[in-house]
Amino acid sequence: MSLKTLMIIKSVVCLAFGILLLAAPSFGYSIFGGSLSEGVGIFAARQYSSALIGTMLLTWFARNVAESPARNAIILYLFVYDALGAVITVIATLSGVFGLMGWSIVALYGLLAFGFGYFLFAKPAPVVQPAKA
Repeated sequence: MSLKTLMIIKSVVCLAFGILLLAAPSFGYSIFGGSLSEGVGIFAARQYSSALIGTMLLTWFARNVAESPARNAIILYLFVYDALGAVITVIATLSGVFGLMGWSIVALYGLLAFGFGYFLFAKPAPVVQPAKA
């Protein structure tokens, strides 16, 4: 998988969850077995949706960025974001905040963290197109 494809996947995931949590935060959390309190819970979910929408814009507009220190910083941000998201969601699921569907969020965060970690630490060699004769 290319970094561009991973960025597009991340962008689509962030768009879907960002819109869901902005428009219907209680419903969004109930899908995963969670519940939100009126007031602070709804506010926090909508604040999180703004972070998701911002991340969606970052990943979408950075999907074609060439190798550079700025691109590496973006990949580092996405790796840390998803790795911490996985850890936080594991804790929440184990403590009963989410039901069994919480593990699907853990898996999603984990896969994205693994993908961005690959591009951050493995540094795959760029594909070189052969010269046309």
